[in-house]
Amino acid sequence: MNRIRKVGKQEMSRANESGNHKARKAKQSCRLFLVSWLPDFLLIFSCIPFFLIHSSAAADVVIGSKKFTESYVLGEIAKRSLTNAGIPAEHRQGMGGTIILWEALRGGQIDAYPEYTGTITQQILKTDRALSLAEIRASLAKFQVGITEPLGFNNTYALVMRRSEAQRLGVHTIRDLQKYPELKIGLTHEFLNRQDGWRPLRERYALPQQNVVGIDHALGYAAIANGSVDVKDAYSTDAKIEKNDLVVLEDDLQFFPKYEALFLFRLSMRPDAIAALRRLEGTLDEKRMVRLNAEAERTKNYTAAADLYFNVEAALAPRPSGRSGPSHIGESFPHKLARWTLRHLQLAGFSLLLAVIVGIPLGIVASRGGPIGHGILGFASIVQTIPSLALLALLVPLPFFGISVRTAIAALFLYGLLPIVRNTASGLQDIPRSLRESAVALGLSPMIRLWEIYLPMASRSILSGIKTSAVINVGTATLAALIGAGGLGEPILSGLDLNDHVTILQGAIPAAVLALLVQWFFDLLDRVLIPKGLRI
Repeated sequence: MNRIRKVGKQEMSRANESGNHKARKAKQSCRLFLVSWLPDFLLIFSCIPFFLIHSSAAADVVIGSKKFTESYVLGEIAKRSLTNAGIPAEHRQGMGGTIILWEALRGGQIDAYPEYTGTITQQILKTDRALSLAEIRASLAKFQVGITEPLGFNNTYALVMRRSEAQRLGVHTIRDLQKYPELKIGLTHEFLNRQDGWRPLRERYALPQQNVVGIDHALGYAAIANGSVDVKDAYSTDAKIEKNDLVVLEDDLQFFPKYEALFLFRLSMRPDAIAALRRLEGTLDEKRMVRLNAEAERTKNYTAAADLYFNVEAALAPRPSGRSGPSHIGESFPHKLARWTLRHLQLAGFSLLLAVIVGIPLGIVASRGGPIGHGILGFASIVQTIPSLALLALLVPLPFFGISVRTAIAALFLYGLLPIVRNTASGLQDIPRSLRESAVALGLSPMIRLWEIYLPMASRSILSGIKTSAVINVGTATLAALIGAGGLGEPILSGLDLNDHVTILQGAIPAAVLALLVQWFFDLLDRVLIPKGLRI
C-alpha cells in the first residue's frame, strides 16, 4: 500500500512539473510571439495614417508658398482660382524660403508658387543685371519652368523703424542710418544672406551698424514694437507696417530692384491650370494687396483673405456653378486637426518603424564593442547633435529626397536612432557574465542565446529606448512643416507668422497630447513584453 502511495505521489509530482513546464513554455512562447511580431505591429500601426491620408483623391495641382503672410494669401488665391476652374488643388503653406520652394518646383514636389522678379534675378538666376520679363522667361524655360505676367503690384524690400524713434532721431532715408552706429538691427535670415540683402546694402550705404541679429519675419515685428530692435527688413506691402505705426526708410540710392509679384509654374502642368493662374494677371495693385494682407492678419485666416479677393471679382467672373459668392468655405477646425494629426502620425510612425528595424540590429552589433561598435555609437551620437533644422536642410538637395514627406521621415529616422541603438547596446552589455556563461554551458547556439535569453533580459532597456525615440519623433515632427510635409507644425508656423498664440496652440497642444498618448501606449507594451521579474 505504501509503495502504491509512493508511486502515486511520484506520478502526481511529475504531472505537476510537466504542467508547470508547459505553462512556462506557453508563457515564454507568448512573450516571444509578441516580441517577434512587434515590428509587424508597428508597421500596421504606422501604416494606418498613411492609408487614411492617401485614400482620398490626390490633388492634380500642388501650390506652394513661402513663410510670410502675403505668400500664404497668394497661395490661397491660386488654389481658389484652380478649384473654381474645376481643377483639384492643394496649397502647401509656409514651406520655407526661396531656394526650398525653387528646388521643390524643379523636383516636382509642387507645381507652382508665388515669386517676385527681383528674387528670381538675384537668388535663382544669380545675376545682378536687371532682366526683362522676356529674359527671365527664356532663362527659366531651360529649367522647364514658366512664369505668368505680373499680378499688378511691386512688393520690394524695405527697412522700417518705429515712427516715434525715426522722428526723434530725424531718420528718413537709409543713408541717415550712417549717423547712428549704435542702432540694433534685426533681419530675417534669408535677407542676411541674399545677394540683394544686408551685406551689399551695407556696402552701398556704408552703414556702420555691427549689432545685427537674425530673426523670424513675424517675430521681428514684435521685436521692433517692444524695442528689442530698432530697424528691421520688411516687404513694402506688409500690413504690419501700418498696424505697428512703422515708417519705411527711403531707398535714396535705389539699391533694391523691382519685386513684381507673379507665379512660377512647371511647364508640364496641365494647360487649363496654367490658364487659371494667368487669369490672376494684373488683378492686384499695392493698395489692394495690403488690404488682403491686413484681412489675413485680422481674421488669422488666409482663406478669408482669398474670399475677400474673390468677392470683389465675383461680379466680373461668374462661378462655374452659376452661384454668386465664394465657392469654397474655409476648412473646419476639426477636419484640419484630423488632417494634421494623421499626417503627424504618418511621419512619426514610419520614422519610428525604420529606427526600430535598423537601430536594434545596430545596437546588437554595438554591444560587442570594438572599433565597429564604437563607430556605430559615435555615428548615432553625431547625428543626434545636428540641429533638426540643419538635418532637414542637408537632406533636401540630395537625390530622391527634395521637398517631400520622404525627407521628413528620413530626418526623423536619423534623429531617433541614438536612443534605440544606445539602449539596446547597454541592455545587452548589462546582462550578468554568470548568466552568459550558463547559457554557453547549456550548449545553446549564439542565435538561440540572443533570441531566447539576451533580448528578453534586455527588453526593458530596449523598449525604453524605443519609447524615448517615439516621443522625440512626435515632438520633432512639427518641424516637418518647414518643408511642406504637413503635420501639427502647420498651425504652429502659421501662428508664428500671424503672431497669433491661439493658432500656435492649435498645433502645440495636440502635439503634446499625442506625445503623452504615445508614452502611455508604450507603458502598456512594457506590461506585455517585459518579463515580470524585470519590471520596475
